Amino acid sequence: MTSKVSPAELKSWIDSGEEVAVLDVRSAAEFAAEHIDGAYNVPVDLVADHAQDIAAALGGKVALICRSGARASRAQEILSAVGTDNAYVVDGTVDDFEKAGGAVVRGSSTWAMDRQVRMVAGSLVVLGTLGGTLVSPKLRLVSGGVGAGLAWSALSNTCAMANVLSKMPWNQGAKDPSKDAVLEQLAAK
Repeated sequence: MTSKVSPAELKSWIDSGEEVAVLDVRSAAEFAAEHIDGAYNVPVDLVADHAQDIAAALGGKVALICRSGARASRAQEILSAVGTDNAYVVDGTVDDFEKAGGAVVRGSSTWAMDRQVRMVAGSLVVLGTLGGTLVSPKLRLVSGGVGAGLAWSALSNTCAMANVLSKMPWNQGAKDPSKDAVLEQLAAK
């Protein structure tokens, strides 16, 4: 079962001085674009690969945030499997936290990964449809392939397109943190 916390409640935890670690489980590029002030960038894949070590470094409440809630929910499941029962998925985005009066750090203007995926997928579907009508019916397979990829993405809770896009030059400004860097930051809190 997913335990959730609203952005306003998270802000009240932080404002009251309650011990809470905010883990932003998005990519480093997304984190660099915007994040909750004081949050730690711990991409969900890092949580998956080093759950025991990360869980051992956490104390007090843990708030997990991403763009849609999917990665945060996955991180919560992983941490729960290793005994962390005080992790909450933020029921909203960084923007929602800011609307609740919370402090947000803004950096580079790289689009969030989900927005990049929507742009590329939508463009490929339009091009496949137009190409299938104007050039060759076989080009409609592009649209079908994108649709199948999106369906698989939903079923598997992974995204091949996001993995490819994360390797593009505009997403290379920030590097995902290492396990050691994350553990060092968490220990310093």
